[in-house]
Amino acid sequence: MNSDNELLQKALGYAEQGKELALSWLLSPAAWSQFGLLVLAYLAALLITRRARPAVLRLLTPPEDSKHILSKARRFALMFVPLLLPLVAYVLTGIGESVTRSIFGSGAVIAFGKRLFLFMAARILVREILSDPFLKMLGKFVLIPVMALYALGILDLVTAKLTETMISLGNISFSVMTLVRGLIAGSLLFWFGRWSNDQSAAYIGKNEELRPATRTLAIKTAEIVIFGAAFLLLMNIMGISLTSLAVIGGAVGVGIGFGLQRIASNFISGVILLLEGQATVGDYVELDGGEAGTIVKMTARAAILETFDGRWIVVPNEDFITTRVVNYSDSGSANRYEAPFSVSYDTDINLVPEIIEKAVAAHPDVLGAPQPPDCELRGFGDSGIDFAVEFWVNGIDDGQHKYTSDVLFLIWNALKDNGIEIPYPHRVVEIKGAGTLPQ
Repeated sequence: MNSDNELLQKALGYAEQGKELALSWLLSPAAWSQFGLLVLAYLAALLITRRARPAVLRLLTPPEDSKHILSKARRFALMFVPLLLPLVAYVLTGIGESVTRSIFGSGAVIAFGKRLFLFMAARILVREILSDPFLKMLGKFVLIPVMALYALGILDLVTAKLTETMISLGNISFSVMTLVRGLIAGSLLFWFGRWSNDQSAAYIGKNEELRPATRTLAIKTAEIVIFGAAFLLLMNIMGISLTSLAVIGGAVGVGIGFGLQRIASNFISGVILLLEGQATVGDYVELDGGEAGTIVKMTARAAILETFDGRWIVVPNEDFITTRVVNYSDSGSANRYEAPFSVSYDTDINLVPEIIEKAVAAHPDVLGAPQPPDCELRGFGDSGIDFAVEFWVNGIDDGQHKYTSDVLFLIWNALKDNGIEIPYPHRVVEIKGAGTLPQ
């Protein structure tokens, strides 16, 4: 109850101070002159902005098809044109403030107007310029309230109050201001870290001279460096000693040694995979456990395989090191397949290889190297003579590619065009004792 009365008394005190300040402004000639200069500064800023805005737009607007770095910088600066009016008003108000302080020795009214123009600039920045959802939310719930407190002239008072309010967690004590500063700084740092990581990943990904595994390793290294630097900078901002982090790091190391062995093993295995390039994003692999698919993503803990039926399989990195892995597409190497078929015993088999090899070679995806299509005699079956044609392609015979099916169609059509019969099983049924059957 006493605390409620104390808060009420403080609120009434602040209200009384505000009332006295308002009356002093209303009855003071200096305050009215400052208000007049404030209105004049705003009107002058409005006139200057209307005249200067078209010229600024022409200067900052690059050609539509230009992708030069200067054009990108001009497009970035073009987004801030809506801030022209409040910033020009802020500059003119600052000039008016220096004039009033030199003449009247005070400038509280015009200083309030100057802070108000900064608040207007913050609102325009959040509503019209920021497009990133996270930055927009941060501006809405952090920047605008802070600028509102600054415009009212009570930001220092609120900051001091938050600094005095302490929070205790066991043996650790810190102020609310430290917590708020850490949350804001951490949010900005890690957003900037994510943006920097995306930019670096895009830049490294465009470098076709590097192997895919090397590019992936470089992207992961850049990510660790960026977020590690952001974390250390955040600790410095919050005033946390790195010595205490060393103690925590030792405890975490013990935890990894006892309870997180598999995670550490998978992380190290992922680094080895990236360094050696045994498997990388885009490769079609088959593991000893039966998992098979195209690697679509490699993380610090596991690789993600996508099967041809659209399923994702998460395979720990350790499995690529400790088990047998068949890579069908490492470094873009070709793969060999074969298509079996049979012909009738009435066929001149000496003509078959040339006919089939010529027909298969006409397929647009069949390669001439490392070997052209090769038709081989495999044996003499019960119903016909068995052949098989071997061919090389760049890709996997599954999913969107049906190489073996296409080749079998070519074989069928080639045999039909040359009058060669494809056999099918024949069965002869003999009926004994047919003469003794009843009439």
